[in-house]
Order: sequence, then structure tokens, then C-alpha cells
Amino acid sequence: MKSQKFLNIAMFGQKRVPSREGGVEIVVGELSTRMAALGHSVTCYNRTGRHVGGKEFQKKQPREYKGVRIKKVFTIDKKGLAAASSSVFASIKSAFGRYDIVHIHAEGPAFMCWLPKLFGKKVIVTVHGLDHQRAKWGKFAGKYIMAGEKNAVKFADEIIVLSEGVQKYFIDTYNRDTVFIPNGVCRPEINQADIISEKFGLEKGSYVLFLGRLVPEKGLKYLIEAFKNVSTDKKLVIAGGSSNTSSFEAEIKELAAEDERILFTGFVEGQALAELFSNAYVYTLPSDLEGMPLSLLEAMSYGNCCLVSDIGECASVVDDKAVLFKKSNIEDLREKLQKLCDNKELVNKYKSEAADYILGKYNWDTVAAETLKIYKK
Repeated sequence: MKSQKFLNIAMFGQKRVPSREGGVEIVVGELSTRMAALGHSVTCYNRTGRHVGGKEFQKKQPREYKGVRIKKVFTIDKKGLAAASSSVFASIKSAFGRYDIVHIHAEGPAFMCWLPKLFGKKVIVTVHGLDHQRAKWGKFAGKYIMAGEKNAVKFADEIIVLSEGVQKYFIDTYNRDTVFIPNGVCRPEINQADIISEKFGLEKGSYVLFLGRLVPEKGLKYLIEAFKNVSTDKKLVIAGGSSNTSSFEAEIKELAAEDERILFTGFVEGQALAELFSNAYVYTLPSDLEGMPLSLLEAMSYGNCCLVSDIGECASVVDDKAVLFKKSNIEDLREKLQKLCDNKELVNKYKSEAADYILGKYNWDTVAAETLKIYKK
């Protein structure tokens, strides 16, 4: 019998693990810890710098997390420079380290994929979304991210994508084959509304939930405008940090100011996050652009009725187990919100189907196993 070959793996591109600052951080955390549990040696190169949720969530980074070695790299903590600077130093460390695999997450950090490749490492890049299309980036950052995409095409041994739409993009744009490995999700524990009741005055079934980064491409302007014209006593809860878009956060808060039903919680994690997912009436994700929305998978895993934009990255996840509205169409979003607020039986129908469907379709153990296959090719 052929003996098991354990790999020495480096990962970078995430802000930090463990963390829920974004989808990349969740993916890296889930993959790295599973690979470590299987006996592989995994090192994650974390950025330094501020947490997207603010100082309240800033914690001392551990040296080890569930068998994964955590190392910090120098980071210029300014908008547009944090990812670039940390990736430069992480790529140097991974190039000179004794690694079999260097796994880079996101297009911007992939700018440096040529360096570990030059030193004989097998380089894998996961494209979590077409980041150059995101509205939050300035001119320099946008060009850097685009250059990262091109470097991934040129130098990476394999590119992993999270949606079939992005897979088609790489074929059409670069004639480059990629590997489609979607994200996973775990079955959660359903929690009563304790912390969120005390802190935000929220009870089970009393609110529509949006959870994600407060960035333009998430469709928050549409959501707020639509909700303001929905006749309901339910609240709209907008949970998430600003992620270098504080001016946009101020803009949407001003837009929502005249409606007392709209509540901003800021960044949430842990028990409060679990309670928000567990007790929502409807979860909504009105995005114009996604990679593969982990918050949507999580919302469905909690058995939520979901209302999402009809972009391919959302529609392919939910199939017929959620409600779709036309992307960026405020009136269609308003109509669907009103219909769900008025029809509890319909909401309960979607709730009854969501969890088993999503948990049967997406699994982190499968994702880790498929990723390891790519490493060993």
C-alpha cells in the first residue's frame, strides 16, 4: 500500500485566521484546520493592522489555531495597501520556507504568485471573486488587483474558482482552465434570542436580516430604499463592518435615518451572530456582485427563508429553495419583501426546505478533500 504523503502548506491572502472579517477568512480557516487535522503541516500568514469591526474586536493573534501555525507579516495598514504589502512579505516568507504548496487567496495577493513559483513551489490561487469589479477600490488598487489576476493566469499551477460564472470568465478572457470547487457549510446549532434581545431589542421572527460587509456591491442602497416602502412592523437589521468603506457606511446610514425600523448593529461574531441567523424572519442578500456568498450558505443552513438577487452566484446556490428578485431593481425587491412580510406560510415553506437542501449540497470536508487533490496532482 502506498504510504500517505503529508504536505507542508503555506496560505496567505486572508486578513487573519481565526476571523470572520470576510469570506476569505472563513474559507482559509475552514480549509487550513481540516488539512491540519488530516496530518498536513499548515502555516497561515496573517496581516497585522486593524480589524474591520474596530478596536472592540481587535485581539492578540495566536501562534497556533487548531493545529495551524499562525505567523504575522508586516502590513501597511492603509486602504488599498494592506493586502498588497502583507502579500509581498508573505510571498517572500513562503518562497524561502520549506513548503510543498503555496496557496494564495484572492486576486490582489496573487500578484506575488510568481515569487514562490520562482523558488520551485507549487502555487495554487483561489479566486474568491472578480475583485477588480468591486466599487470600493481606488485606481491604484484596481490596477494592482487586475495585475494579480493576470499573474495568476500566467504563473499559478492551478486556479480554483468558486462559481461557474467565474470559471467561464477565465476561459473567455484568457483561455485558461480553472477548477470549480464551491465553498462549504456546517450544520449549526439554533440559538434563542438572548444577546440580541438584550442588546438590540430583537425577538424571534421580528426582523429581516442582511449580514455582510458594508460595501456598494452588496446592494444595500437598493435594500434600504425598498424596505422604506414596505408596510410592516418588522425591522431591517443590517449587520456588518465597513471594510475600508466608511464613507459608504455614512451614506447608507443617512439614507436609513428617517426610518426607525432600520437598525445597524455593526460587526458581529460568535453568539450574537448565531442568534441573528437563528431568529431572522427573512435573510436577504441583494448583491450586484459576489464570488460565492458564504453568508447565504450559512443563512440557509440555519433554516432561513432567503431573498436574494438573481445574479448567477446567488441563483446557482439557492436553486428553487429561495426567492429571487431582479438585480438592482428596487421595485421588484420591494414587492418581494412585501409579499414575504404578508405571507408567513410562504416564509415557513422556504424555511422548512432550506437547511437540508444546502447541507446536502455543500460540505467543508468535501471542499478540503477536493483541494488536497489539486495539491497532489
